[in-house]
Amino acid sequence: MTELKNDRLLRALLRQPVDVTPVWIMRQAGRYLPEYRAVRDKAGDFMTLCMTPELACEVTLQPLRRFPLDAAILFSDILTIPDAMGLGLYFTEGEGPRFKKPVRTVADVNALSVPDPEVDLGYVMDTVRLARRELAGSVPLIGFAGSPWTLATYMVEGGGGKDFAHVKSMMFDQPLLMHRLLDVLARAVIAYLNAQVAAGAQALMVFDTWGGVLTPRDYREFSLRYMEQIVRGLTREHEGRRVPVILFTKNGGQWLETMADSGADALGIDWTTDIGDARARVGKRAALQGNMDPSMLYASAERIRQEVGTVLASYGQGSGHVFNLGHGIHQHVDPEKVAVVVDAVHELSRPYHQG
Repeated sequence: MTELKNDRLLRALLRQPVDVTPVWIMRQAGRYLPEYRAVRDKAGDFMTLCMTPELACEVTLQPLRRFPLDAAILFSDILTIPDAMGLGLYFTEGEGPRFKKPVRTVADVNALSVPDPEVDLGYVMDTVRLARRELAGSVPLIGFAGSPWTLATYMVEGGGGKDFAHVKSMMFDQPLLMHRLLDVLARAVIAYLNAQVAAGAQALMVFDTWGGVLTPRDYREFSLRYMEQIVRGLTREHEGRRVPVILFTKNGGQWLETMADSGADALGIDWTTDIGDARARVGKRAALQGNMDPSMLYASAERIRQEVGTVLASYGQGSGHVFNLGHGIHQHVDPEKVAVVVDAVHELSRPYHQG
């Protein structure tokens, strides 16, 4: 086992002491980087990029060459599981992901089975193994998956949704069918994430992109319940270390207390929740990840530094904070602004970790 030279991320997620607040950025490997766009052009299309381990590994590592980030995150997509279930994932320019075979009937749900991660999703595991080898213990590698509710939303809608007519219709009119769908997805996510850990992922994140479109009652029943099932089923120790788990529900700030009881080590929060308030509500039950507004990266370097300082001050003294944006980085951001964030976090956070 290669010794980890920088374990700030893992320590902060477990609320252990660190010298400075660790920082990584959602979608840090992405379209704002010219080197990413070059590899994407070489691949020809997004799915080929995801499914070619050498290219996906290269993209995973690109941000680490530019910025002193405290973690790498696997380059992949949350919709790899439904694709492996045979739904025919494809991407159209300007419209995002689509499925050739949406899941809308009892027969559609009954046809689904848990993919074998090493067979049906072997390209993801090969990317994890390659990235872990290339990182050579410099920083930890984060693996991830979409939440069952979020995956179901794309699968039932047939792509991204605005009014969520199909998925909410199934949820309200056929709740037992929805639960069957969510259960098979939860089991698939457990198998997928555990395979990522076995391949070398050192922390895990569950992205619940669409949990925030639910009522509090429906969030608990149709989203959080299945994320709790996932947390219970995950490998939490590997290579002699704890494997921290982060849950992130976009627009889920009103449910932090309930999420903190899920068994996850950390909760991601978006910019609509004050991180100091979140810390007061969650207490010592979970670390927090976040939560600068991604649009702040369009501002001046001086304004960005000021905002970094504000977020750090709001969280306050001690460990248990991983600095991140409140959602993924925008496509047209100047990479130099990311450098400003990373340097500011490391510089301005040091006083919060002394004594």
